[in-house]
Order: sequence, then structure tokens, then C-alpha cells
Amino acid sequence: MKDARFPRPFWTANVIELLERGAYYAMASFLVIYLGDLGFGDYWPSTLNGVLWTLIYFLPILSGTLADQIGFRKSLLAAMVFLAAGYWLIGMPDWLHWTSASPKGAEHVTASPQALTSIVLGILLVGLGGSFVKPCVSGTVQKTSLGRATLGFAIFYVVVNIGSLFGRGFGYVVRTRTTLSGIFAVSVACSIAALLVVLFLHRDPKAETAGLPQKPRRSIGQILLDMVLVLRDVRFALFLLVSSGFWFLYSQVYNVLPLYIKKTVELNPAIDLYTMANPLVIVTCQLLVTRWFGKMKPIRSIIVGIVIIGISMLINLYPLYAACGPQGVIACNLGVCQMAIPLASLLIILTVALIAVGELFTAARMYEYIGALAPKGQEGLYLGYANLPTAIGALIGGPVGAAIFNEIMCRDAVRQSNGLLQLDPAMASAGWLLLMGIGFASAAGMWLYNRWLESTAEK
Repeated sequence: MKDARFPRPFWTANVIELLERGAYYAMASFLVIYLGDLGFGDYWPSTLNGVLWTLIYFLPILSGTLADQIGFRKSLLAAMVFLAAGYWLIGMPDWLHWTSASPKGAEHVTASPQALTSIVLGILLVGLGGSFVKPCVSGTVQKTSLGRATLGFAIFYVVVNIGSLFGRGFGYVVRTRTTLSGIFAVSVACSIAALLVVLFLHRDPKAETAGLPQKPRRSIGQILLDMVLVLRDVRFALFLLVSSGFWFLYSQVYNVLPLYIKKTVELNPAIDLYTMANPLVIVTCQLLVTRWFGKMKPIRSIIVGIVIIGISMLINLYPLYAACGPQGVIACNLGVCQMAIPLASLLIILTVALIAVGELFTAARMYEYIGALAPKGQEGLYLGYANLPTAIGALIGGPVGAAIFNEIMCRDAVRQSNGLLQLDPAMASAGWLLLMGIGFASAAGMWLYNRWLESTAEK
């Protein structure tokens, strides 16, 4: 009888993923706020955050192939060193007082050259290190889940979200007892812990994959050439472009939403706890959405997900016109726990939750659709570039999200005595409506794209 247990590399790889996700999400919700406090101005925080996301989602196209060639364990060792060093460099300007941090930030860049250099190098290292982790861990899960890939990846997906919850919670505890830059100490600690797991416990899954056909090795030049060839497929290129609208809006969870809360709603927001709504919804609702809507056609599911994320922006209009205003405090009685939270923050939590629902309808079905879109025998090649919409959406979403917030939402705003901005409801509404419109336009574009695809198939 075949051993029903997963081998050790499967579990150590999942522990590594948990720690790496913990490191990332300990600081993700506050990165734009932290950079703003350091004097990076109104635009560079979101732009640099977009660059970080782009590196993490674009570079696996290259780093995954390198990992196949040098081995997953060696790649993970290097990745954790890069991550620990990168998070350290991002936190160092505040720890060493290289620039004067201000919770109110500044409109223009005032950070010192040392701080600028440290932050940029840190983001590049975190992006590079993070790009190795996902292909190495998912590759290990695939190789050690022979005959049980569905169960193996279900466990992996749950671990990713547990890591997200762990990182946000741990980061909250540390930063509320120290300073905001303490979140990067959490990230460094998680990265070092993952490094120790790789060094002393993790091994490449050689025994479990003996006799399996090996993937052909490709050079970096061949990878880039394949990308050009794949993108010459008009159907595929158009799909990547249209679907990037979803990821543009998704990236605003870590760009516009933190800025909106911090500058207009509350001075010390628990954004890490607010954004916990994302992994909580995914963990609790994944099976329900799959069971109830799993038979929906992929393209229709994708459109529904994009519409949901568009609607999630619309609900933030309500606090602007409520009698108590966005900063009005709402008392919540949760049985054993009573808490007070600003109305706008409560709606932001609902926004994050709805975005997670949209992700459940969209993310996995995009991979399914790309696999069906690819020419027969080239499914693997096309799926290798499936993260390009995420990279495109994040790269554009950073600076454009900052522009929407600063130039539209905050236009004609008045700074109050408590340091928060009192927004002009009309201009703030215009910003949220524009974000919603981008979502609806992306959904309409996806519908038109599918109609065009069906019409060409009939000819």
C-alpha cells in the first residue's frame, strides 16, 4: 500500500512559505505609510511599492528557470539571505536616524541620500529574493504531491493565507509596542527563521521524483525569446492587458487604502488588522465559492470577480455623506469584545473583504482560462507568463493610485487641527468613482474580448 503521508520536503517547503509570507505581510500594509513618513513625498512610496510587486511577480519567469538549474535548496538559501538583507535595509534609515521621520510626511522628497539608497536597494533585494520563493516552494509541492496534487496545493494555499495572518498579527504586536519600523524587524526575523529551516531541515525532493521526466533547461535568452513569441499571440496579449485591470485595483489595497485611512480617517490605524479581512475571507469562503460557482465558465467567473472589486470601491462613498462623517466613531459589540472604530475604517474592512471575494472568483480561473487559451501542447509555456497581469497592474497601480489619491481625492481638502485631512465629498467621491469605473471598464473589456474571441472562432 502506498504511503499516504507527504514526504518531509513537502512540509518543510510549506513552513518556508509560511515564514516568507509572514515576513512580507508583516510590513506590506504599512510600506507606503512608512516611506511617506521617511520623507519620500506623495508619489514615490506607492511607485516603489508598485516596483516591489512587479519584481516579485515578473522575475519568477527568470528565477524559476534558474532555480530548476541550480536546485531549489540553494535557490531558497540565497533567497532568504536576500530577503533578510532587504528588509534590514528598508528598516535601517529609521533605526540609524538617517532621515527625520514624521507621521505627517511631506509633499516633496526630503529623505537623505543614505535613506534613498538604502530603501531602493532593500526593495530590489526583497523583490529578487521573493521571486525565487514561489517557484521553488510550488515546484517542491508539485514534485512531492504525486497523485495528490489537488490536496497538496490546497494545503499550500491555506498555508499562504495562514502566513499572511501570522505576519500581520505579529507585525501589529511589535509595532504597537515599539515603532512603525519594528515591522521590518519582524520581517528580518521571519526571513532568518526560514533560512534556518532551509539550512538544517529542508532538502531537495530528489528521492520522491526519481524516474520523472526532467524539464528541459532553458537559457535566459530563450526565456525572453519565448516571452516575445507568446506575446505575439494577439489573443493572449489582449487577455493579459484586459485582466491587468483587476490587479490594478487589487494593488490599491496596499496603495490607496492605507493612505486614505492614515491621512483622512485616523492617525494610528490598525491597517494590518483591517487587511486581515483578505486572508480570512479566502480561507473561510474558498470552498463555498468553489462549490456554488465552480461550474461557472471561467470567463464569466473572471468578469463577476472584476465587477465585485469595482463595487468594493463604491461602498466608500457612504462615509463621505453620513451624518457622523468618515471619522465618526462606530461602537461595535462583538459579544466578549467591544470596540470603537471610525465609520470609514469599517467600510475599508468591508472593501478588503469584497476584494477577497472578487479574488476567489478571478485569480484561479485566470490560470484555467489561460490554459484553455493556449495552443495544444503549449499550455505550460503560456502558464509560465500568467503572472504578467499582476506585474502590469502593480507597476501601473502604484503611481496612478497615488495620483488618484493626491490629485483627485485630496483636492480642496482642509487640514484639521488633529492633523487629518477633511476631504471635499465631491472630489473624494470622484476618486472612488474613478476606481470603480476602472473596474467596470476592465469587466466590460473582458466581456468584449470574449465576444470577439467567440466571433473569430465561428469564422
